[in-house]
Amino acid sequence: MTLIIVAILLLCYFLIVTESVTNINKAAAAIFCGTLGWVLYVCFGTHFVMSQHPMEYSDFLSEMAFTSTSSAVRNYIAHDIFLKYVGRASEIVLFLLATMTIVEVLSNNGCFDFLRQLLRTRRSGKMLWTLSGITFVLSANLDNLTSTVMMLTIMHEIIPNRRQRMLFGSAIVLAANCGGALTVIGDAAGLWLWNMGYVTATSYSMALALPCLTAWAVPTWYIGRQLPERVDTEWITMPYRGDDTRLNTWQRLLMLVVGIGGLWFIPTFHSLTELSPFLGALCVLAVLWIVNEIFNHKLLRAGFLTRSSLPVVLKYGVIQMMLYVMGMMLIIGVVQETGVLAWVTRMMRAYIHNIWVDGLMAGGLSTVLENFATALTTFSLGSTQEAMLADFGTNGLFWKLTAYATAVGGNILCFGSMSGLALMKMERLHIGWFFRHVGWMALVGALLGMVFFMLIK
Repeated sequence: MTLIIVAILLLCYFLIVTESVTNINKAAAAIFCGTLGWVLYVCFGTHFVMSQHPMEYSDFLSEMAFTSTSSAVRNYIAHDIFLKYVGRASEIVLFLLATMTIVEVLSNNGCFDFLRQLLRTRRSGKMLWTLSGITFVLSANLDNLTSTVMMLTIMHEIIPNRRQRMLFGSAIVLAANCGGALTVIGDAAGLWLWNMGYVTATSYSMALALPCLTAWAVPTWYIGRQLPERVDTEWITMPYRGDDTRLNTWQRLLMLVVGIGGLWFIPTFHSLTELSPFLGALCVLAVLWIVNEIFNHKLLRAGFLTRSSLPVVLKYGVIQMMLYVMGMMLIIGVVQETGVLAWVTRMMRAYIHNIWVDGLMAGGLSTVLENFATALTTFSLGSTQEAMLADFGTNGLFWKLTAYATAVGGNILCFGSMSGLALMKMERLHIGWFFRHVGWMALVGALLGMVFFMLIK
């Protein structure tokens, strides 16, 4: 049964890698494989529990005054094993849900409309670095998929030339992945590390700042060399929002400060209270919601419905990402409970035992496998959370290097990240074109960033 569960994980990886060929959504594949894995685990629960948790199971029987039966085993798995993984996944999903709702509230009130105004230029270099810089900053505060789709939508409306859109879109994806890796709230892998207590927010960002900036700036500079000096643009008239919101400029800026500034406060909230970060995100959402109702009370009292201006692809993409995260954490969790990942860890330490080689392997795998799946698999190579902390310590180099390598590895072939897949679908971009014009320089930038890791470790 252990081999069957591992085979299900490998099937999940195969479906993720071949999504563009099979047209099977990776979120659906992850949810199905995660569910099937836990069903099979429960069917052979007695063997797994007695081999992995004999002492804990004995204490459970004593505390509950149960005898060791199949029903008792299922009860133990449901309450003491399965819920642990559901809880960890739910923390990340709830955080993403809160930040996505914050983005929607801000967008519905026109708080992001000024981004289009910043792009009113025909100079390709200025537009490239403005687009890329805004994406980098946004993705460090929001999730990288949300930032990518939002900026791709704005870029698509401004630039009519498809080849230029492909280059600008590639720069957006690079900025989103590198910016998301910079903070613990910008990427699902960093958020997972933070939730597990493996890293602290400040130490994580300080260590990844120079490598992420390098991995972003080097290929972006190369993209700029492929663009003409001036680009054709289509000026977009600012949307009329009289039926949606009547906020003036200072009200929109205040809401933007509450939303984005509140997200910046979440690490401080977590360090002061020790509560899960998703609770801080929900608190920020609640405050922003109250401010929104105060500012729009006349429209709400009159019965007007707020019109959503977010693209459908953004909403669908973020919901898909939340389900994908849940499914991947479930399937990795059940494989971890079989003891296979602990065995793999022992083999790697016996024959490799080098953090830098581990990082290169994780980065190489993330070029073809989605970067969160790669990061989660690598982070889970151990028996327990306590054992992993004992081996690598809080804020250990292993955590930061793996998070960096998997994030920038997804830039090399484009489809190694959900942001890259969004670009491929929106602009019908081919992998070969991306690697020739962007990917190989993204690899150079990623390796230079790893050199900085060696210098500042």
